[in-house]
Amino acid sequence: MSIRTILFDLDGTLIDTNQLIMASFRHTFNYFKLNFTDEQIVAFNGPPLVDTFMKIDPLRANEMVETYRTHNHLEHDNYVEAFPKVVETLKALEGMEIKLGIVSTKMAKGVHMGLAHTGITDFFDSIITFDDVANPKPHPEPVFKAIQELDADVHSTLMVGDNFHDIVAGQNAGVQTAAVAWSQKGRDHLLTYKPTFMLENMTDLLQIVDGK
Repeated sequence: MSIRTILFDLDGTLIDTNQLIMASFRHTFNYFKLNFTDEQIVAFNGPPLVDTFMKIDPLRANEMVETYRTHNHLEHDNYVEAFPKVVETLKALEGMEIKLGIVSTKMAKGVHMGLAHTGITDFFDSIITFDDVANPKPHPEPVFKAIQELDADVHSTLMVGDNFHDIVAGQNAGVQTAAVAWSQKGRDHLLTYKPTFMLENMTDLLQIVDGK
């Protein structure tokens, strides 16, 4: 069945928050006097913050989350921008009457900050954040919730993301999946999760939707 609905992860997929995330992790680890390499920090990027920090220090996890978020929100607009061709591709998909949604593991405040700063909020009729579900990605709940809000069909839905939990969440929900080659984790890493498609550029979506 052809693609009529596309669900996007936000950070690292539509908007470039990689350096902001790295800076916020470094700030948090410096504050708590913890040492991690850049390679280790990259590996922390993706799952909900509380899950990441619980694995590092369960007793101080909540405090670490607040330290991270305070820095992240304060510095947000100094770092964040849309990836190349994102706005143009979203406009084209809108013109093709493709239903568009966001499925993110970030809390609502951060998601809406990113969407507003890059000027892409109005493209999306469903925005699912960490606050909206009991079970974040890779659980299929947020994907199913977006599909329900968009009155979409599982079989004509595509989940797009830059991390393993995006691909696995889509697979768990029974939708097609697309990984992005500009992922900080690298295209080869994402290929191990066997996405339906690998996007080399955002505009590749137009060919997928068009069936070419």
